[in-house]
Amino acid sequence: MSDVDAKELDRLLQQAFDTASKLYKERGFQRRVGFGTRPALISVDLANAWTRPGNPFTCDQEKMDNEIIPGMQKLLKAFRAAHLPVVHVTTAYEITDRNADFTDMGLWHNKIPVDVVDIKNKDLWAIDSRIAPVEGEYTLLKKRASSFHGTELAGILRANNVDTILVTGVTACACVRQTICDGIADGFRTIAVKEAIGDRVPGAVAWNLFDIDAKFGDVHTVDECVAYIDGLAARKMAAE
Repeated sequence: MSDVDAKELDRLLQQAFDTASKLYKERGFQRRVGFGTRPALISVDLANAWTRPGNPFTCDQEKMDNEIIPGMQKLLKAFRAAHLPVVHVTTAYEITDRNADFTDMGLWHNKIPVDVVDIKNKDLWAIDSRIAPVEGEYTLLKKRASSFHGTELAGILRANNVDTILVTGVTACACVRQTICDGIADGFRTIAVKEAIGDRVPGAVAWNLFDIDAKFGDVHTVDECVAYIDGLAARKMAAE
């Protein structure tokens, strides 16, 4: 889409959001779940197949390079300084033959080309080097859209007394959204980090963040999230 088309789409979406907000507020939606006291950063699918060009899963490169990766770097700096949990989530499959009698792709490959993310090609599903995990951070391999579905994520978070998840990554309409929906369903305070969430399709991020904020979690900026983390660290130091 051209810049003109994108701006017009944003304008039309904002009109729709303004109308929908009135309806939601009248009916008691758009409440705040709020930040808790023990957060974890959940970074969804910010691996090379999504963050770099030339793949079916490649997301908006301008936003990736200028907003998502820099936003993640700020968040990682804050989480690491505060010694708070970080989980990097990625997706890959071991049996990628669509005609195989048995495969770990389930039926998803009948809708989207998950077969291209072959676990044998580690570079594809490796976390982007610009935000690579450091010692003490966990990399979780998932097979479905949600980072919770069929994984150990909820158990790990509870074992580490986490009550809040700050969710970043791609895509807004699928894996990020499903992770947030399952996160609040599993009892975690869910925060979507605005500038650190992306997609392939124009308008998808804006619409999904609006809808998430109305029903499944709070949308906050990177700076607001960093201020929250810094505030936790300051209170901890004052208590000591």
